[in-house]
Amino acid sequence: MWRHFLRTVEEIADIEHKLAELIKKDEQCRRLQALEGVGPVGALLLKIVLGNPGHFKNGREAAACVGLTPVQHNSSGGKERIGSISRVSGNSRLRSALFQGALATITQLERRPCRTQKEVWLSQLVARRGKKVAAIALVNKTVRTAYALLKQGKEYQPELLAA
Repeated sequence: MWRHFLRTVEEIADIEHKLAELIKKDEQCRRLQALEGVGPVGALLLKIVLGNPGHFKNGREAAACVGLTPVQHNSSGGKERIGSISRVSGNSRLRSALFQGALATITQLERRPCRTQKEVWLSQLVARRGKKVAAIALVNKTVRTAYALLKQGKEYQPELLAA
């Protein structure tokens, strides 16, 4: 049993090494990893899902593909309400990987001062709405930013705070 465990650990390490090498060679994945909360797995999944930005009209459609846009509820009286995100629709693996990265970003942000405008926005949102709502908002913003980066072919440059 112990040998099987050690062999499995070695296989996981080998796969992680191959993944890291693959991402180092890919320009789009390297650019996507510059986003807050996006690691190697998240970058690869973002590239797979959003790799051809022509599939979407805008960033909102890209976020909807991942399942990050709020669900609209219509009552019989014609009143429209906006609810939470739909966990049924969209790419759950990508959403989960980005959500974990967003939670890690929020945890880091609690331990150090804000350096960018996005971090100020995020810390204020955490104070108002809580960590999980803020994490979903950050994931939504991350997917929209990733869509724009892939479409325009630019590097991510966060807006730094004035010193």
